[in-house]
Amino acid sequence: MDSNFNPDKQHTLGTAINISGTGLHTGVLVDMSLRPSNPGFGIQFQRIDLPNQPMIKADCDLVTDTSRGTTLQVGDAKVSTIEHLLAALVGMGVDNVLIELNGPEVPIIDGSSEPFVELIEEAGVIEQEASKAWYSLDENIYHYDETKRVEMVALPAVDYQITTLIDFNSPVLGTQHAGLKTIKDFKTEIAPCRTFCFLHELEMLLDHDLVKGGDINNAIVVVDKPVTDEEMARLAKAFKRDKIEVKTEGYLNNLELRFPNEPARHKLLDVIGDLALIGYPIKARIIANRPGHSTNIEFAKKIKQYIKKNKHMKDVPVYDPTIAPVFNLEKIEKTLPHRFPFLLVDKITELTDNYIIGIKNVTFNEWFFQGHFPNNPVMPGVLQIEALAQTGGILCINAMHEGQYDTYFLKIDNCKFKQKVIPGDTMILKMELISPIRRGICEMKGTVYVGGKVATEANLVAQVVRRT
Repeated sequence: MDSNFNPDKQHTLGTAINISGTGLHTGVLVDMSLRPSNPGFGIQFQRIDLPNQPMIKADCDLVTDTSRGTTLQVGDAKVSTIEHLLAALVGMGVDNVLIELNGPEVPIIDGSSEPFVELIEEAGVIEQEASKAWYSLDENIYHYDETKRVEMVALPAVDYQITTLIDFNSPVLGTQHAGLKTIKDFKTEIAPCRTFCFLHELEMLLDHDLVKGGDINNAIVVVDKPVTDEEMARLAKAFKRDKIEVKTEGYLNNLELRFPNEPARHKLLDVIGDLALIGYPIKARIIANRPGHSTNIEFAKKIKQYIKKNKHMKDVPVYDPTIAPVFNLEKIEKTLPHRFPFLLVDKITELTDNYIIGIKNVTFNEWFFQGHFPNNPVMPGVLQIEALAQTGGILCINAMHEGQYDTYFLKIDNCKFKQKVIPGDTMILKMELISPIRRGICEMKGTVYVGGKVATEANLVAQVVRRT
């Protein structure tokens, strides 16, 4: 990421890019294209070789297999070994991209994220108009797996930081740890680190004809037991080498280590890739002790559930009645034509070029409670929408040049009433522009908050007309 990169904006690729390679486990040669996408698209895969070219969203709820990498599946369509590509996209700040494949597995290339990072750099990362909504944690989120002896925790933080610790009771690996203090260091510190496996795992995969990648020079092989000459000859044949030997450090000589703790760094890379499946960018400090794909995905699901549960709290406006309003009742009446009993906004507390916040205090003396359930007074939903509409009208009129204007509502979409509004409630009315005002047409997202929760929401379209 360059110094001008704005992490609070969404980003996509500057141009489409292509790469071809073999899948590590399937051995299938796959052509893969990464294509720029609109804000809000997220990361989605598309199997263009299958009927109807199904789309598969990068979402932890769609993970069906974590035995040898992470696999997403919708219906019969699968895409596997996605974690190294996802880590590269997160590490380079790409939010919106369509990944087209004509096969079931992302090419392994060299077993790291570096080839994908180079590809993304070649395409360029482009800033988009839309803001990026980061999600912060208010509490620690823990995940334990006693059988696998895995411990993971996400702590509240102002940045995205990760620490991984690995301990496989291996005299070769020992206990290793790796840390990433800022995602800006991903490219140099983490991206080059390749996947690793133990020799006994490789032998089992070879026995079952599972490493079909043809070229298995894309994994660090840890030698965790004595090896016979016969076994060495078999490995040399598998690696397409005249001779294979064990280095003194306990690694096969199929490749040189790029960092002394490359395995721990690769585990960190996997954590970044798997946690991309949360679907929301988070600010947290992740500490992962002995992580693996299955526990990473369980942890991602836990964080996703926490965000979904608390998401509505993120945007709740804070109402401080001691602060002088931007518009008092007198100014509201000069802007809007509404009067008692149909003026449903008491004051405006915030007003910018793209959003407005109004307040409506609901009392038992409201005229409509006489007829709307007198023994169980509930504010009619249609009047809540009217209160939003009046607040949005002030936003639209304020955006116009000098002159007198009225607003007329043309359309209401996606209207939802989530909790009732009753006497004693203070309604916080928020209206946000979905897109810039064009030719007097205003598209807005409206939300009514009561007691820190969403009571009502709807999308409204209005037309601003100059008074003649």
